[in-house]
Amino acid sequence: MSDSKEEWRRNTLEPAVRRFPQREETFQTDSGITIDTVYTDEDAPPTDADYLESVGFPGEYPYTRGVQSNMYRGRLWTMRQYSGYATAEDTNRRFRYLLEQGQTGLSVAFDLPTQIGYDSDHPFAEGEVGKVGVPVCTLEDMELLLKDIPLDKVSTSMTINATASVLLCLYIAAARKQGVSEDQLSGTLQNDILKEYIARGTYAYPPRPSMRLVVDVFKYCADRVPRWNTISISGYHMREAGATAVQELAFTFANAIAYVQAAADAGLNVDDFAPRISFFFVSQNNLFEEVAKFRAARRMWARIMKERFGAEDPRSMMLRFHTQTAGVTLTAQQPDNNLVRSTVQALAAVLGGTQSLHVNSRDEALGLPTEESAQLSLRTQQIIAQESGVADVVDPLGGSYFVESLTNELETRALEYIARIGEMGGAVTAIEQGYQVLEIGESAYRLQQEIDSGRRIVVGVNRYMTDEPPMGNLLRVDAEAARQQVARLNRLRSERDGGQASAALSRLETVARGEDNTVPAVLECVESYCTLGEICEVFRGVFGEQREAVGF
Repeated sequence: MSDSKEEWRRNTLEPAVRRFPQREETFQTDSGITIDTVYTDEDAPPTDADYLESVGFPGEYPYTRGVQSNMYRGRLWTMRQYSGYATAEDTNRRFRYLLEQGQTGLSVAFDLPTQIGYDSDHPFAEGEVGKVGVPVCTLEDMELLLKDIPLDKVSTSMTINATASVLLCLYIAAARKQGVSEDQLSGTLQNDILKEYIARGTYAYPPRPSMRLVVDVFKYCADRVPRWNTISISGYHMREAGATAVQELAFTFANAIAYVQAAADAGLNVDDFAPRISFFFVSQNNLFEEVAKFRAARRMWARIMKERFGAEDPRSMMLRFHTQTAGVTLTAQQPDNNLVRSTVQALAAVLGGTQSLHVNSRDEALGLPTEESAQLSLRTQQIIAQESGVADVVDPLGGSYFVESLTNELETRALEYIARIGEMGGAVTAIEQGYQVLEIGESAYRLQQEIDSGRRIVVGVNRYMTDEPPMGNLLRVDAEAARQQVARLNRLRSERDGGQASAALSRLETVARGEDNTVPAVLECVESYCTLGEICEVFRGVFGEQREAVGF
């Protein structure tokens, strides 16, 4: 028996490789981390003390192994299937169907005009109403969206950024009409505007006034909506744009540091708002790298909050995150293969300790998911939870020589990126200089080169191709849905108290030009049945408009 890894390599591995040459000269993760043939205790932290400091036990700082001591043995992750299309009524029916099928939380997809602050009848909205999400322009739309859904019992996640404070106010106002008070509401607002300038593009105003709106939500919810997660800082969209796992960690936490610093600069105590910060990550195909990424993320956040911001409340140091499987990996070719991809990705998220999960559907490379496909994605989560056994033990891959080494390497590389961004003046300054956009662009280019050359295999796309008919039974949004939405919007404008709406918009402008919190003024506007577009037009008039992506 070999006494050391080097002796084993010389005496056992090298002769085997001569007999059976390796498939590649080097094996790497998606982030370019070289993978050794095997890992031993020589690759682990050198002492028990170092191991416990970096890994420890679940439910204890630095939370590498999980934020709860018993994790899924106590409560399973929240199963959210991201939904929204056509009209508020159609989406409400899909929500109620998924809840009946065992979904445990709502996740709302808004259409593109809603995301960037235009009403459904605006010229910029033509052809986009209800296509990639649900249109919500008014309190009436939000009421229809949430009809017969008990908001004091259901947790709701809303993927919305530039118009986040408006959608939060619409949700609060709809809850009030149900008789549910703000302190009973639970859910998450994405509210992560910085990543929009980096990767996604649904911004409305320039970065710095947009940061004010983010902090205003922090302040309001700290006082009035204590169970609401005020931001979900997202690495998902940067990864979808081509970032590596290292870049996903680094750019997400650089943005998070900017948000926490902005809130602290505005006079908020870190422990008053940090416990309601959450995160949103992707789960990609490389199972072990993704598990290690989630573990590294928890440790990084705990240390950032404790060492950089002086947090004292343990909840401020606990990284809680939602995961979505990777839309960018879904293929139109052989779409049933997407079932397998999404299952592997979902498994990685669970092994990594996610708090909630969405599993993409097999048909999403071709259209919006059908009811059947959405149910199958939910069943994927339920089978992992109830039949696989992976939820029976906390951090089941913890202590793996490979996973621990990979966790350390991902953290080290991500911290190097964060330090570089800090030297540039922080995330906002780096965004204004186009740094993150350039880094992600180069990574995406390298990835595509690997696929085009065949060095990276995508089953059914560049290897194992077949001729097959296109997938049938796709969900298509009828143009009549957009006409119905516009007609309802026009009717509401004609029937509301116009004077009350104008007065509320005037007060909002006054507040926006000053320094007071904008959220109460926005709430007054939505309860006066001002439209989303009218509210955002006030902000555009005060803050200006971001017309093109920063860094291009």
